[in-house]
Amino acid sequence: MNLPSTNVLIQVIIVGLLTGGVYALMSAGLTLIFGVMRVINIAHGAFLVFSAYLSYWLFSSYGLDPFLSVIVTVPLLFVIGVVFQRFLLARVRNEPGLMVLLTFSLALTLEGLMGAVWQTTGRSIRTWYTSEVWKVELADLTLRLPVVRVVGFVLAIVALFLLYLLMTRTDLGRAIRATVQNKDAAQLVGVNVAWVQALTFGIGLATVAAGGALFSTIWTFNAGDHEEWISKLLSIIVLGGMGSLPGALIAALIMGVAEAVAAVVMTSYLSPIVFYLILFVTLILRPQGLLGTVIRKG
Repeated sequence: MNLPSTNVLIQVIIVGLLTGGVYALMSAGLTLIFGVMRVINIAHGAFLVFSAYLSYWLFSSYGLDPFLSVIVTVPLLFVIGVVFQRFLLARVRNEPGLMVLLTFSLALTLEGLMGAVWQTTGRSIRTWYTSEVWKVELADLTLRLPVVRVVGFVLAIVALFLLYLLMTRTDLGRAIRATVQNKDAAQLVGVNVAWVQALTFGIGLATVAAGGALFSTIWTFNAGDHEEWISKLLSIIVLGGMGSLPGALIAALIMGVAEAVAAVVMTSYLSPIVFYLILFVTLILRPQGLLGTVIRKG
């Protein structure tokens, strides 16, 4: 076990928070979809990697900056999400097990498609800012912050704020929150729950498209990585409380810091275990998560 100096520890915590902000954006759509539909979208990780591949393709083929690629990927993934939910998931909406199985089959289909088009070679986007480091001096501290993570964190917070405005300041957002709280009551007051679910699925994939653009500049990825990432993102939303967007944000920041510190104190190979260790402890002490609620029957 390596004990880092104070300077290194502070820098690691800051980088962990920056990474956690990106985790929050990537997991927001997953917890939003669960909150409305009460189903876990197993294909969420595959859509994350697929979005990263789209950003990579737009960058390598047309020179489009990955952060600007969202003007293409976000609308595209939104439409795919609405169509998939409306014409496939809606047909088995009363069978949660079949819905999960359907999203699992979609994840495998996407993996095969990505492998066929881009092969299994690891890909990543490299621009001038992906290797740039900002040197910040504060009193006796000297911090070296990766520019791509700082920019990614800022963009993630902006995207999450826009999602917050959508959820709190629009009729659609109020309809979504009403459906989350009580689907039957929402129907009684005139909410078209079927379309709310379809639009929510589209919004969930739109957020993961934005996360995929950031993802493509920070991590190397290949078609099979979706399994690792759906595990990480599920750990985040379970820790935060299933269906809770604020909970997902808090949990993502915690996980980001814990993973970063573990990579320094232990080794980078063992740091992913932190996700599952924290999840295990949470399920024992507080099964509903940090901001989740206990559902009582009867």
